[in-house]
Amino acid sequence: MAPVAFYGMEFCFMETTASGMQGLLTGRTAIVTGAGRGIGRGEALALAAAGARVVVNDPGFDREARTTSNEPADKVVAEIIAAGGEAVANYASASDWSGAEDLVNTAIDSFGRLDIVVNNAGVMKYQLLDDITEADFDMLISGNLRSAFAVCRFAAPIMRRQGYGRIINTASNQWSAPQGNPHYVAAKGGVVSLTYELAWELNGTGVTVNAVAPFAATRLTLEMAEADRRLKERNLLSERRLSAKEARADPEMVAPIVVYLASEHASTVNGLVFRAGGGKIGVYQHPVECRSIFRDESLGSWPLVDLLELLPRTLLARDTVAPHI
Repeated sequence: MAPVAFYGMEFCFMETTASGMQGLLTGRTAIVTGAGRGIGRGEALALAAAGARVVVNDPGFDREARTTSNEPADKVVAEIIAAGGEAVANYASASDWSGAEDLVNTAIDSFGRLDIVVNNAGVMKYQLLDDITEADFDMLISGNLRSAFAVCRFAAPIMRRQGYGRIINTASNQWSAPQGNPHYVAAKGGVVSLTYELAWELNGTGVTVNAVAPFAATRLTLEMAEADRRLKERNLLSERRLSAKEARADPEMVAPIVVYLASEHASTVNGLVFRAGGGKIGVYQHPVECRSIFRDESLGSWPLVDLLELLPRTLLARDTVAPHI
């Protein structure tokens, strides 16, 4: 079969080489939302290179989610097929309840099963709170959180019944390290919470749910330099924070951790959020209650005078509050 170049390596479908990826997902069916460009495209190609049959979902929205095109999804499907893989396109908007159901049905109708869902679809708009309209808010919540939830709603029951499934959601480090965009942050924070909840709900069924917070140079990050400049002008982004920001690398470099999480090798990996991009893969610690103070319930609620004295030297001591700011 014809080889396909993926991030400097050549893969031949259904063959085993030293890379260890070929055949890893043979017989599996994957959905990748937002797979027509950027990170999603890289994930779709990598899953196909590992042997999966891929439903390439992308409605081809422009950056303002106003116009659509079949071309992005069709091009990725053509790449996969030309390299000897199997893929079909789906143009539904995953944020529409009926579109998400149609997407899942496409996988079943085309390949007979659904094993892997990569909820990559997303939209970003660089704004601070005062600039956000109701339409802006609805667009970002819908494009990032509603889409992931809707696809999970229709995919998870199928995976539970067959006793196998891998759901990989796309979060963002802005959930843990704000940089403006409160509507985007709220949506991605919701994706993280959804990941934790579904990992718990589906635990023991053969279905795992994890998330990846990627960093890469995509069309969603084109305005980042200008956004950083505006934040600095308003004293919302320090030089220390700016210098610590990770360089945006090739979007295809996010894909390997997604292939791993989609495989049988990750059967015990559940409810985790990974950071991935460039040469880095990291994992976040689950939020935990780090300090507590107690009062005998029979004495009633905390008197404010006690909190005024206790909180600064207990729960609020040192650097426990908002360390990311």
